[in-house]
Amino acid sequence: MLVKRERAMNAVAIMLDVAFHAGRLNTVSTAEIAERTGLARRGIEPLLQALGRAGLLESTRGPRGGYRLGRARGRIRLADIVDAVAAEDPPEEGAAGALQDLVVAPLWQELNEIVAERLRGLTLGDLLHRAELAGINRPEAEPLTFSI
Repeated sequence: MLVKRERAMNAVAIMLDVAFHAGRLNTVSTAEIAERTGLARRGIEPLLQALGRAGLLESTRGPRGGYRLGRARGRIRLADIVDAVAAEDPPEEGAAGALQDLVVAPLWQELNEIVAERLRGLTLGDLLHRAELAGINRPEAEPLTFSI
């Protein structure tokens, strides 16, 4: 569960951006996500693909295409997001020896379980509520205008 901090945080930021600006009905483009999050477009594309493969995002092609949530924000746990991008991480070679095996590895497993439990208890809906409490207002949908 413990993955590279940047990768996990970027995936959560991307999902929160999509939830905040698109939800389940509208879509946001990769370029819009990159601009708002301050991340490089090339850097977020693998994360978007991993999140899509996990069913957390749905994509639509075409000129008005983009990404939207794959399911309701209250049903997307932060653990789901981290797990989706952790599956893409290659295993790292770590230290070896008695101290590693008997002290560090068990400690890391204990920390991993604490983090995993906390991430299982939080959803995108919870983060949107935190944004609201912080005074960040969700954008309102633009009204439809017609010209004849």
